[in-house]
Amino acid sequence: MPEGDSVYRLARRLEHASVGRTIVSGELRSGSHAGAKLDGRRILSYDSHGKHLFTRFDDGWTLHTHLKMQGSWSVTRRPLPRAELHRVRCRFSLDEGVTLWGVDVPVLEYAPTADEHRVRERLGPDPLRHDWDAAEATRRLSRRPDRPTVAALLDQSNLAGLGNLWVNELAFLRGIHPFASIGRTDIAAVVDLAARCLGISATVPGMYQVTTGNRGRGATHWVVGRAGRPCLRCGTTIEVAAEVPNDPARRRTWWCPRCQPGVSPPVEPDPESTAGDTMRST
Repeated sequence: MPEGDSVYRLARRLEHASVGRTIVSGELRSGSHAGAKLDGRRILSYDSHGKHLFTRFDDGWTLHTHLKMQGSWSVTRRPLPRAELHRVRCRFSLDEGVTLWGVDVPVLEYAPTADEHRVRERLGPDPLRHDWDAAEATRRLSRRPDRPTVAALLDQSNLAGLGNLWVNELAFLRGIHPFASIGRTDIAAVVDLAARCLGISATVPGMYQVTTGNRGRGATHWVVGRAGRPCLRCGTTIEVAAEVPNDPARRRTWWCPRCQPGVSPPVEPDPESTAGDTMRST
């Protein structure tokens, strides 16, 4: 799943390709406005908040998208292969020959720009935004100190932009078992580390989602994807717990039992869900 740094980088790529350009022909192919034509609209800007992307047009409307597990955006000067066209959920052909394709985008909502707050008010502070508030993120995470660390960090209403990769890597870097209570660690320090890691990943060339500082094959992550392999720090075998179906707070989780001593995975899944993903259209 794309994380906050992924969506931030996507916004910059789309910005470079299309801001200020006019849509010669384009349409939405899913959502409540499926079939709507966007011909003649000019793309004003892109903005991201956590995993959510907002494309703003000159008519005062916004396209809100969330990629979830499968969505993507492509920028091309040629048509997509015919076999891929059925997966397109929106298309913007611009005045300089570039086309933007939203492929398999599961959340695609078109609404007045003034309604963006309906998404934002359910999201926590985003370290990659100009209005980042570390103290507020710390306060939100501290409201439930007994909550498992990975569940608390995955909850987008606490801190927006952390996905499964980052919460597992942050737990390792802080030396806390992923299922230990968030209150057992220095929450402010976790927030500070999360902000620095996302900032580096989003903006430093060659460091996208590299958590170890080593870009060598198989050495970019401390624990994620390393089940059954030796810890890069101590050599202990990395363990993994499977995700719980329909529980966004219990995705696949990795840890080093020596570097992150603590508890066993909880028997019951956390009933909390992440922040809502949609912006109601009017």
